[in-house]
Amino acid sequence: MKQVFLFFILHASFFTLLAQKNAPEPIGPLPLPKQVEWQKMETYAFVHYGLNTFTDKEWGYGDADPKTFNPSRMDVEQWVRTFKQAGMKGVIIVAKHHDGFAMWPSPLTDYNITKSSYDGPKNKDGKVDVLAEVRKACDKYGLKMGVYLSPWDRNHAEYGRQAYVDYYHKQLEQLTTEYGPLFEVWLDGANGGDGYYGGARETRKIDHRNYYNFPKIHSIIEKNQPQAIIFSDGGPGCRWVGNENGIAGIPNWSFLKKDKVYPGMPNNEVLGSGFPDGDIWVAAECDVSIRPGWFYHPEEDGKVKTPEQLADLYYKSVGRNATFLLNFPVDREGRVNAIDSANAVRFRQIIDEDLKTNLLRKAKVAASSERGKSFSAKKLNDGKWDTYWATPDGIDIGSVTFTFSKPTKVNRLLLQEYIPLGQRVKSFVVEVLVDGEWNQIDPGEPFGNIGYKRILRFPTVEAKAIRVGINESRGPLCINNIEAYCAKGN
Repeated sequence: MKQVFLFFILHASFFTLLAQKNAPEPIGPLPLPKQVEWQKMETYAFVHYGLNTFTDKEWGYGDADPKTFNPSRMDVEQWVRTFKQAGMKGVIIVAKHHDGFAMWPSPLTDYNITKSSYDGPKNKDGKVDVLAEVRKACDKYGLKMGVYLSPWDRNHAEYGRQAYVDYYHKQLEQLTTEYGPLFEVWLDGANGGDGYYGGARETRKIDHRNYYNFPKIHSIIEKNQPQAIIFSDGGPGCRWVGNENGIAGIPNWSFLKKDKVYPGMPNNEVLGSGFPDGDIWVAAECDVSIRPGWFYHPEEDGKVKTPEQLADLYYKSVGRNATFLLNFPVDREGRVNAIDSANAVRFRQIIDEDLKTNLLRKAKVAASSERGKSFSAKKLNDGKWDTYWATPDGIDIGSVTFTFSKPTKVNRLLLQEYIPLGQRVKSFVVEVLVDGEWNQIDPGEPFGNIGYKRILRFPTVEAKAIRVGINESRGPLCINNIEAYCAKGN
């Protein structure tokens, strides 16, 4: 490690370039502004609720009686209030799962919420409408709303034929025009198999890549909800991380290869880390349920993830350049279960406590090179998103050192690249100065790369200084934020 940083110092001695006032040139692929804003949300909620809740299934066959849906004291405001208290910035509601049951009064099918036993608040047309309730609650509590519409439909008689594709497109048109602004539209990759299919009770297979006409689906969403992020295995807005454990890979690139990844594709383990040589920006979303199942099952009341487990998943998702989508299986009463609610709220408290006081705000900072005053190392701890430290053209390695006024206990380090100009850093290391000697920290996992956000956890050390060394990058460095913390009980 000493040789690496000696190289930085020797390399810096040859800097004869005049200070550059212009920003570094972007290095693609680049995110759209809406993709940047989406990633800033970091954590948001998922809600799986429907006939499966009452039939005790995960994947309904498509033949359950709609009247089975019969919550005793449903309270959508309680859901959203819980998410707000848990620090979630939005909620994605499952509008239709694989069983085909529509949670809104869709005129395209009788298999919808109006045929259930639920007699809740009415929409503007005098009909029960769970999506309208979610919209109203989100507006009240300041959360964004998204929808999940399963392409697979085990109830519809025409599934597997063109008539169903036309039906699905019309459903999507409804959802994207009748429920206000949506931040994300979720397209599941589970497609084709056995089902009720209007009474046929058979297995139907489809061409995952072409059957649904994804270009048409994307055009409907982009026309009606231009700000919405489209989720699927292959994006184009964000991608599945390749597992349902809530964990991103190391490294984690926000790139995919166009036309190489698609919903339902095999070998989806590549989604965990992305493609370092990808040509489109599609950042990862880590989805996981707070319980073993996605829908509510009474026997899982004792298997809810603890606040500490949820905090660990935050570090392994948001802290690895992804977002964290946490599912809440609403119970048969129609509420987020008290255990789930308490654990989710405590999880947020743990993260807020861990990352409460940025120890670098008042630290002295110096870099191996700077692009000029507008891009100095001081931009790293000024608390502003749109300012960043950058190196001159041709300089794609470097180091930055933060020095405390006195030895300071630290066990967390947070780093962020200025992603509007691209994801650049390929590898980096972190050292701390303890008792006059530089020692590399041990985060218990590879350092990986950075991207929107990288958070490292390591054993508490009392350091006089912290040094971040970037030893490989795709171009001049553009780092907009570095923070350090000392979490209690570490």
